[in-house]
Amino acid sequence: FFGRSQAPYHSSISMSLLLGLYSAPSLGLGGARTACATSRAHACMQQQQQPGPPYAGPRSTPLLDTVSTPNDLKGFSLAELKQLSHELRWETINAVSKTGGHLGSSLGVVELTVALHYVFNTPADPVIWDVSHQVYPHKILTGRRERMPTLRQAGGLSGFAKRSESEYDAFGAGHSTTSISAALGMAVAHELRGLDQERTSVAVIGDGAITGGMAYEAMNNAAYLNSRIVVIYNDNGQVSLPTGTPSAGGTVPAGSLSAYTSRLIASKPFQDFRDIAKSINRLFPSEIQQANAKIDEYARGMVSGGTLFEELGFYYIGPVDGHDLDNLVPILENIRDRGGKQPVLLHIKTDKGKGYPPAEAASDKYHGVPKFEVATGKKLTAPAKTPSYTSVFADSLIDLAAADRSVVAITAAMPGGTGVDKFGKRFPKRTFDVGIAEQHAVTFAAGLAVEGIKPFCAIYSTFLQRAYDQLIHDVAIQKLPVRFILDRAGLVGNDGPTHHGSFDLAYIGCIPGIALCAPSDEVELRNMMRTIYEVDDKPTALRYPRGSALGLDVLNDLFEYGLDEYPARGKALPLGKGRVVRGAREDVSSRVAILSLGTRLAESVLAARAIEGAHADVGVTVADARWMKPLDTALVARLAEEHDVLITVEEGSIGGFGDHVLHYLSLGGFLDEGTLKARPMVLPDKYIEAGSMGEQYEEAGLSQRFIEATALRLLGKPVSMGSSSLADEEPTIA
Repeated sequence: FFGRSQAPYHSSISMSLLLGLYSAPSLGLGGARTACATSRAHACMQQQQQPGPPYAGPRSTPLLDTVSTPNDLKGFSLAELKQLSHELRWETINAVSKTGGHLGSSLGVVELTVALHYVFNTPADPVIWDVSHQVYPHKILTGRRERMPTLRQAGGLSGFAKRSESEYDAFGAGHSTTSISAALGMAVAHELRGLDQERTSVAVIGDGAITGGMAYEAMNNAAYLNSRIVVIYNDNGQVSLPTGTPSAGGTVPAGSLSAYTSRLIASKPFQDFRDIAKSINRLFPSEIQQANAKIDEYARGMVSGGTLFEELGFYYIGPVDGHDLDNLVPILENIRDRGGKQPVLLHIKTDKGKGYPPAEAASDKYHGVPKFEVATGKKLTAPAKTPSYTSVFADSLIDLAAADRSVVAITAAMPGGTGVDKFGKRFPKRTFDVGIAEQHAVTFAAGLAVEGIKPFCAIYSTFLQRAYDQLIHDVAIQKLPVRFILDRAGLVGNDGPTHHGSFDLAYIGCIPGIALCAPSDEVELRNMMRTIYEVDDKPTALRYPRGSALGLDVLNDLFEYGLDEYPARGKALPLGKGRVVRGAREDVSSRVAILSLGTRLAESVLAARAIEGAHADVGVTVADARWMKPLDTALVARLAEEHDVLITVEEGSIGGFGDHVLHYLSLGGFLDEGTLKARPMVLPDKYIEAGSMGEQYEEAGLSQRFIEATALRLLGKPVSMGSSSLADEEPTIA
């Protein structure tokens, strides 16, 4: 019955193997494994956390020090597993305090991580972590403890699961709602290859990720295929970031599913192993099922009734306390050793930020944190000297909504990251958090637009990729005036390739009938917000990067704005018209034009100054395209006709702005005579790994010195690249 258990439980098994479970005094604590915990565990248990502050973990980690791979856990008693969890939790806290990263979600799954690696035979039994921002304890237990100081740094550990990093990272992630599909595919492949049928594929998915429709597509298919997978539904009440933002649905977690599972939990106490042993009867051989059919019928009615998950074909077990190893371990062992292939869903309840009081008390449960002081929880960030682009967007949207009741904001579970939380505090009834459901968000916005509402659909650039068909089919073809706000455009820093907004210029720019703009600075962002607000005959998209804006001093220096303070309101710009921000000096033999789209404009101006400062015979014009669609063809033509070199610069992949410019130049015959040298500067054709944004743009070749070098090479002048002088940057969290 217990199959691959590492040690027998000292329980009286009578009448039948299953009925014997009912009379066991406590299966989670029975046996030699737990009756006499080793002295090292007893000694360590004396080092438990003080109430604090100051907060501190154990002075030593004797159990964790013995773990190099999950196989080292197999001989531990339950008492030792509990102590290991305590050490692992504080190891995670201390590691993230030095690098920044996703802390709260990792703290919430410490016991689950220990239990999974103890019970299952990883990596042979693949464990797939949805989103995978919760994998720090997993990384520590799978041979990467010594590399944790490099977490999310250039050349270091990824902040997410990454197949190239470890065989224990069965499936890479960063976006949500992929785990069940991946686990199912791996389970079916295992069967198709005719391999050992005892293998179990495990998907760990949270209550945020399970709001995405792909989870239900996968569950529907799993029951149909009858493949041996286990879905662990990690329910922590944190659907959005942060949960609790005022919105049209109130301040509760987004969606009916969260309310449904909350009712499941509230309607009865947590199920312990003896409860589960009764209900799990149906998964075992028929003779045992028949002997206990009446008991099982009673237990199932008590435990869950007819749940949504059972209707999808899963065998539902729960809810279970995800921090209680006494019950979690034997429940997982029995799920592992079940007969048959019916998919199982284990519903566990956990607390995000568990075990670290500052995280437990925070509204976002320390979901993503910069470096911090462990003793107090104080985040070690310098006060911002300039506003963030996100806050400029939020303030601009509030200004528009104050004057027009038809303005609404939509977010897909990212109110904090997009600034919609700020809007929600002012206009809760006009704020819509749809959960992690970008496809629905886009078509929901389309429906609002049909009825004359002005929706601003704020979704990270990388996440809008998930709703591409809706963008075309439901919005663009119907010419509906949905206003897409693409935060985190370009390179995003420490979250790495899964979160870069590299592709939106290419994937939106090829869609007919959509207007696409990118501000060069915070003043332009306000102006573009006003502009797209006034566009009512087509969809629009506005993209901008993460991080802080330039500030008044830089704006006045580089762009000669002459501002003493920021304008109170944005002003509408002409659609499809760019601007020249710096003219080339006269009486020169060579002329260069740099045409920038987005926030590389500042780097372009600095490059122009450096070129003219070093070469008296060269004049450099710098222009801000503002719009990719409609493209300012008159500006492009003028720059092509009046200059020897034309360089386009953008924070996007190949196929974007530069390609549109080159396409126009080619069709217009501007390249036919061979007198114009044109070059696009784009992100390289590779995935840029974690690091600071400055490091990443250096690697991409889009900083000032690379723009300068490109111009000089085209002029046939010597190039001295020099060295990069990157200022220290704070770690970035999506």
